[in-house]
Amino acid sequence: MNILILGSGGREHALAWKLAQSPEAKQIFIAPGNAGTALTGTNVPINPTDFEALKTFVIEKEVEMVVVGPEIPLINGISDFFKQDKLLHDIRVVGPGSKGAQLEGSKDFAKHFMKKYGIPTAAYATFTAETVKEGEKFLETLHPPYVLKADGPAAGKGVLILDNLDAAKTELQNMLLKAKFGKASGKVVIEEYLNGIELSVFILTDGKDYLLLPEAKDYKRIGMGDTGPNTGGMGSVSPVPFANEIFMQKVKEQIIEPTLQGLQEENIPYTGFIFFGLMNVNDNPYVIEYNCRMGDPEAESVIPRIKNDLLEVFDNLTQGKLSESNLEIDERYAASVMLVSEGYPGKYQTGKVIKGLDNLNNCIVYYAGTSRDVEHDQMKTSGGRVLAITAFGDTLKEALQNAYSNVEQINFEGKYYRQDLGFDLQ
Repeated sequence: MNILILGSGGREHALAWKLAQSPEAKQIFIAPGNAGTALTGTNVPINPTDFEALKTFVIEKEVEMVVVGPEIPLINGISDFFKQDKLLHDIRVVGPGSKGAQLEGSKDFAKHFMKKYGIPTAAYATFTAETVKEGEKFLETLHPPYVLKADGPAAGKGVLILDNLDAAKTELQNMLLKAKFGKASGKVVIEEYLNGIELSVFILTDGKDYLLLPEAKDYKRIGMGDTGPNTGGMGSVSPVPFANEIFMQKVKEQIIEPTLQGLQEENIPYTGFIFFGLMNVNDNPYVIEYNCRMGDPEAESVIPRIKNDLLEVFDNLTQGKLSESNLEIDERYAASVMLVSEGYPGKYQTGKVIKGLDNLNNCIVYYAGTSRDVEHDQMKTSGGRVLAITAFGDTLKEALQNAYSNVEQINFEGKYYRQDLGFDLQ
């Protein structure tokens, strides 16, 4: 089978790495990919939102399956585009249509959906530029910290958590009146702050049945001890020690199953990943957010733990036969540490030579913001999040030690990483 993966991050490298292990995988293409995906497939210089260019390519290369990594093509309707095109409708797409992708594409839609179907989440209200004064008054009714979320997609950076009321009012104005996050903050959801510990839960669903993937915990903030601004993710660990059988049963009964029931009642077909960003509040799960795709950097610790042929699972998923698949999971812990460019998530420099990749042992390297300088045969940085180093261990501590010992072997100018992953779990 010829497969096209859309995206260019560590998640897409993890998907390409895993799918390449399938005996049924003939050719794997990644659009646009990165220096790591080029090691497991063929990179294609096409923007994942250029649907017409993708159409031409998949017809030319006889692609049979498209796996969508990032959220924007899904929100923009790539699955619908394929289904509605007479030349493309038989190509299998791993990813929901635009209606299903609204779970991530609009925080307001997601909160309405959760409220309607009794899915536990924080109290909230939504505001626009016209109602910014009402938003400020609503903030006054809450206790700090104050949670402000851009309604639309903002690459994981559209959430602000502020301890000061005046600062929260100022940021509300910045989001609504000064487009701090562009179109994404045309609406802002203000939420009650939930005090607990986060985790990420993932399923694959064909709209009827679902497979529960390993859970993970990611670390979003740039600084040690979860301080500083949000990033796209500084690393992840899987499994999560507190997500025991009792807790996960609550997740299934109170969150996953009502979500699937709600999609069915709203007549929203769904084929792909659903990511549940959860908060554990006194051993009870609450939904912070939905994503319509696999998480990143969670993919880099979750996908290595899946023993199955993932292409076979995707094949059943896209044919509505997901019930025929059973996941086999590696019981060991996986820890994934993200190396980023100095200055990220703000301004940073690229083009820095990466050294030490030949010195690694007993780990998996997933490439993100990287490019290969063919002329000088060098790997260089090309983005904020550069590499994810994933290692296994029989305990969380051992997995982290194995990952960090390899991280220390890699060097590039301005290398930065969180040195405290798992600090809240041990």
